[in-house]
Amino acid sequence: MSERALRRIPLEKFMDLKVDYSFKQLFGSEKNKKITVVFLNAILQRTGRQVIKEVAFTSQEVGGEYHSDKQSRLDILVRTQEDELINIEVQLANQYDMVKRTLYYWARVYNLQLEKGKGYHTLLPTITINICNFGLFNQTEKFHNIFHLCEREEKFRMDDVMEIHFIEMNKFIKQWYEKKLKPWDDVLARWLLLLGMVDGRKKKVYNEIYEELEMLAMEDKNLQDAFGVWQDLSRSREEVLAYESRLKYIMDEEARLDDAKYFAEKEGHQKGLEAGRKEGIEKGIEQGIEEGMKKVAKKMMKKGKSNEEIMELTDLTLDEVEALRANNANH
Repeated sequence: MSERALRRIPLEKFMDLKVDYSFKQLFGSEKNKKITVVFLNAILQRTGRQVIKEVAFTSQEVGGEYHSDKQSRLDILVRTQEDELINIEVQLANQYDMVKRTLYYWARVYNLQLEKGKGYHTLLPTITINICNFGLFNQTEKFHNIFHLCEREEKFRMDDVMEIHFIEMNKFIKQWYEKKLKPWDDVLARWLLLLGMVDGRKKKVYNEIYEELEMLAMEDKNLQDAFGVWQDLSRSREEVLAYESRLKYIMDEEARLDDAKYFAEKEGHQKGLEAGRKEGIEKGIEQGIEEGMKKVAKKMMKKGKSNEEIMELTDLTLDEVEALRANNANH
């Protein structure tokens, strides 16, 4: 396959697939269901009898139980042929709530299964996949971490109902550049290269990643098909306008959060200075009073006053008065 056959538009025209809108157009569409299945099997490492063969896209609305709750819309939610529910979320900007938000979404999706009149034994595994364009876990260099409910010491699973995946794209790209990955042998690495080729926020395309994808697509028909769909999306005027609108919103929100953090830190710093200044003045006054009382005590000692008289007038302790007497005697 020639480069011309793989790529029909300039590289800089490609959408960033880490933006939730473009991600959903590629992986959340009924007409691209085969691509979704291959992608899920790669992430979940399904082989043999466990492989996902079919998915059905289901309602993405997760409502709140309380009147004040807002409707939440999941990125992609599918049900497999085994009735497992799989939610895929892609997050471009770090809003510092990813773990708690994930647990909330997982719980809401798990709850969707329980229909009136059915027992808890009917609840099937629910899987959440998070693709993050930022670092999340400092405890490990792994870019793909999988969590279950496990006993703390012996590590056996309490149940198989919970499975949560976090994929950190920044770690993945770093390890790819360091040649620690083998996309020719690792199907997931190929798909993550697809997601990592474009950085919409920086308006940057990684040509080195494209070159490897081009070679990989010669051997991987599914990857080649995904590339074709991606190009079609990226040259559709309507899709591009929707994508750019969503990217702008995400970047505006990120800027707003940065501004809020900056002004909060600035205000906190100013309050800290004021508190420090006030504390310093108070300590200065206390120290001045203490020094003044010691001078009075020394004069009283010269006049032959007793420890009790000095303590009563100056509020110094007995130890402090005796220490002053000893100091005067040495001098």
